[in-house]
Amino acid sequence: MSDLRVNERITIPSHELRWTFARSGGPGGQNVNKVNSKATLHWSPGRGTVPVSVWNRFRSLAKRYINTQGEIVIQSQEHRDQPQNVEACKSKLVALLRQASVVPRQRIKTKPTRASQRRRLDTKRQQSQKKQARRASDW
Repeated sequence: MSDLRVNERITIPSHELRWTFARSGGPGGQNVNKVNSKATLHWSPGRGTVPVSVWNRFRSLAKRYINTQGEIVIQSQEHRDQPQNVEACKSKLVALLRQASVVPRQRIKTKPTRASQRRRLDTKRQQSQKKQARRASDW
């Protein structure tokens, strides 16, 4: 197996990936009962494989894939073919890592302009006057 290339900065060595296979559920007839088509990817990231900032974002994105030993476990049984499920697991891992490698933009705090504040207060004043006009007056 070859290394898994995520982007120009991140490449996962193949020796860090461990695969297990099992019988999958779902459609497939008699074939389902005979063939181990469900693929499970186990990844224990080594030091320096993923930058720390990307790893921290990845951990928050992929909480459901991390087990108690700190290992990433991704399963696929959507296809009836084992190699297709292996590719699906790889693509899920690559997609998560690519998403984590994008640095989120910092939000810039802004204040409402004076004109917008004035418009808001004028609208509130108009609504108030409209409702006061609807009230029953003392006859």
